[in-house]
Amino acid sequence: MISAQLTQSLATWLDHQRALAGASANTLTAYQADVLGFLGFMTHHHGGTQGLGPIARISVRDMRAWMAHERGRGVGARSLARALSAVKSYYRWLATREGFEPTAVLSTRAPKFQRKLPRPLEVGAAAAMIENVELQSSEAWIAARDAAVLTLLYGCGLRISEALGLKGADVPLPQVLRIKGKGDKERIVPVIDAARDAVDAYVRLCPYPCAEDAPLFRAVRGGPLTPRPIQKVMEQTRMQLGLPATATPHAMRHSFATHLLAAGGDLRAIQELLGHASLSTTQAYTSVDAAHLMSVYEKAHPKA
Repeated sequence: MISAQLTQSLATWLDHQRALAGASANTLTAYQADVLGFLGFMTHHHGGTQGLGPIARISVRDMRAWMAHERGRGVGARSLARALSAVKSYYRWLATREGFEPTAVLSTRAPKFQRKLPRPLEVGAAAAMIENVELQSSEAWIAARDAAVLTLLYGCGLRISEALGLKGADVPLPQVLRIKGKGDKERIVPVIDAARDAVDAYVRLCPYPCAEDAPLFRAVRGGPLTPRPIQKVMEQTRMQLGLPATATPHAMRHSFATHLLAAGGDLRAIQELLGHASLSTTQAYTSVDAAHLMSVYEKAHPKA
């Protein structure tokens, strides 16, 4: 059993992450689950209630036992690395607050894993996706809606949640949009003419009034559009085009970044456009571009 004192410290740390680090609700939920899982293991591992005393005395051997337990129950290397990161963050904060030595936890190495690279579409495939998604619906306004959403993902690098979060007050689209992304971080996104035109075409056909405080993109019955219809129409379209299952709404955003980089875009500028908190996240696109170049090279120079 975890002590009330420790439970309260976890709640305070989560509040700290929300207020000062700008962590999103989903991130906070994941942090809470990871740290509670860790504390729960230590409870069974040591026996008895886990208050601040036992937690402050966690050893390297305890950490190895926890990681072995997690791997033994099928937790993958990536998920375990994420959990360890949350535990370290919490433990570092707690050690500073309570004045104990956190080295045993902070020195624990995360398991190695192969970082999954983004799977962007080729330039022609991204354009074909937008063009053909309009052919999936017999309702002209729905066809225009789906094309407009995909154009925002590919043309402006928006997350699907950001595109669907636009309001009637945002139209006609200005030269730049102020977008609130993960953790309520705000960024400025230039709006290309194709995106503005696609949204205008949708608004003209949409049977529902475009009230300032109402969602811009509407579902069939007039409610707010959710990601699922967009995911579904992309599934239909990619099957017709012979594209892989990785051709998802998020792949359109990946394609935006990768194609900008290939065209000579600055990595730091692309980071700002995407709203990545860390440059290391954006740097994954350099690996994608390098992988593409190697693929082209190998096709042009096949081995004997």
